[in-house]
Amino acid sequence: MENGGETLKSISKTNFDDTSIAFAHKNNLALRKTFFLFSMMNKPALVKLGTSLITFSLNIHLPVKKLIKKTLFNQFCGGENIVDCNSTMRNLANAGVGTILDYAVEGATTEKGFDTTEKETIENILNAKDSKEIPFCVFKPTGLGPNKVLEKLHINKALNSEEQAAYDRMYNRFKNICQTAFNNNVRIFIDAEETWFQDPLDEIVYKMMEMYNQENAIVYNTYQLYCKNKLAKLKDANQRALSKGYKLGAKLVRGAYMEKERERAQKMGYEDPIQPNKAATDEDFNYAILYCMEHVGQIAFCCGTHNETSSYYLIELIEKFGQNPANKDIFFAQLFGMSDHISFNLSNAGFNVAKYVPYGPVEAVLPYLFRRAEENTAISGQSSREYNLLKKEIARRKA
Repeated sequence: MENGGETLKSISKTNFDDTSIAFAHKNNLALRKTFFLFSMMNKPALVKLGTSLITFSLNIHLPVKKLIKKTLFNQFCGGENIVDCNSTMRNLANAGVGTILDYAVEGATTEKGFDTTEKETIENILNAKDSKEIPFCVFKPTGLGPNKVLEKLHINKALNSEEQAAYDRMYNRFKNICQTAFNNNVRIFIDAEETWFQDPLDEIVYKMMEMYNQENAIVYNTYQLYCKNKLAKLKDANQRALSKGYKLGAKLVRGAYMEKERERAQKMGYEDPIQPNKAATDEDFNYAILYCMEHVGQIAFCCGTHNETSSYYLIELIEKFGQNPANKDIFFAQLFGMSDHISFNLSNAGFNVAKYVPYGPVEAVLPYLFRRAEENTAISGQSSREYNLLKKEIARRKA
């Protein structure tokens, strides 16, 4: 076995209920602020009303930016720019948790906006090259080019000359980012998008892998396991990598666009691409973890989850397969501001773990912030779980 007995012992004792470790990075004031925020997010009706009021207030130019910044923004974002994120990165690093800087500005529709995303991502890579605090960088493909071009390619429609030029610019932005990551030995996550234009993006990503993953996994594709076909797609991607002689980089997530996917499928009359229920998603997600563990070395992967059962499952597999918890081909990841009980207890036990730390101007990251607030009310028991753990830690400190 690669591990010593002490390491394996610490694996078996990993406990996500240990709030003394989970919230050690927060002083009493920060802990109470977080507790208050999650107590609010524990009320779905209040979240819905609050997000609507914020949008309305900004539209009529009411001065609510400071309120947003002190609440949702500070909880889920690292700052408005890279420099702002430095203190967050240091705090995470002090607890052995890495930072994945995420330029969270969404909805770019112009060439200028696409160029800005490319520039910001490259700046992140250059910032990460000499930093042990940043194990990965990330970008969202639709930040680099127009969706409509991808939609046509997805259904095998020919592009006109203008669309082809737009696609070529998008491809070049992709390549510039991945080339920069390769040159600086920085691993890069490429986020998943909606199913109706994911296929052409996958093709670009696998071309990038063939160019840059010959020796190590630099480029990582994202697999949303709430899609019925993603476990099969993951296996096909690995077979493709084996046949072409490169390593597969995989980020495993459950997914982010379920309601939108189902509504579109119903409206347009095609088969719903989403799993029939949560149990089916959980089953495929855990099978994907097992598959990646069975091929570690050929596959480098990140388990991006807030699910405690899946996290414990991966811990068990690392022990079963005799893998060193410090193996850089195996990572855990959670979003900043959420699931600290998972992230910090994993780090304390010696596992590789990182937080997605979004940043950007307050107004520009509102779609991201609203999703986090809604996600915490929508995921069964998520906000209640966070709320109760925070309550437990406050009581422990009082005692």
